[in-house]
Amino acid sequence: YSKLQRGRGSIPDNDHLNNASVVVDGQSLEIYMSDANLQQQFLECVIHCAVVICCRCSPTQKAEMVRCVQQTTKQICLAIGDGGNDVSMLLAANVGVGIVGLEGQQASLSSDFSIYKFEYLVNLLLWHGRIAYKNTALISQFVIHRGLIIAFINVFFSIGFYFSVIPLFHGALMVGYTCIYTSLPVFTLILDKDVSFKNVILYPELYHCLQNGLSLNHKTLLLWCIRSFYQGSVIMLFALIFFENELH
Repeated sequence: YSKLQRGRGSIPDNDHLNNASVVVDGQSLEIYMSDANLQQQFLECVIHCAVVICCRCSPTQKAEMVRCVQQTTKQICLAIGDGGNDVSMLLAANVGVGIVGLEGQQASLSSDFSIYKFEYLVNLLLWHGRIAYKNTALISQFVIHRGLIIAFINVFFSIGFYFSVIPLFHGALMVGYTCIYTSLPVFTLILDKDVSFKNVILYPELYHCLQNGLSLNHKTLLLWCIRSFYQGSVIMLFALIFFENELH
């Protein structure tokens, strides 16, 4: 412990660690993790490094390292492994990716996603993961959007007709609106691809918008709600104009 304390002075500041690499073995990692203060200082140092390699680690240490990174950074962690000693690490991570290899299928069976080669991780994250995230974000907000349109129309109808509690749309109309009239936009969003596979692989910077949550956050949800309010108002206004003679 005293040697580690003396060695702390040679560790550069966080601003100089962006291009640094750290290699630590299992015995050294056990020493760092045995003391709470030393563990905190070690994690604050390594999370700013470009690459951190932990070698000769036990399955417990792998899982503990993943949990510590999750608690320190408050970020979503992905773990990838190909053997039975990686199972605990895959279970501890938010997303576990198992590789089917010569060591058996324990890792692939215990993981969230299974791939045959490590190189397929690029396709899994940059292509399939990106499309799944963006389409799920759009579809979830669109479903809320189309429901709010009906809700706002009912609110405007109730206010305009002395707060009547009569439902404007009955069951058959609601089922048709949900399953038939608005089904085409849902399929369009599922099949939509804003960027080609070639460009996604060529420009991995496109993945940053997913990490920052730009497709699904409070701002985007508020914009969809405002859009629902506007469309519901326009629909109700045109209905009152077109059927004005029938209201008297």
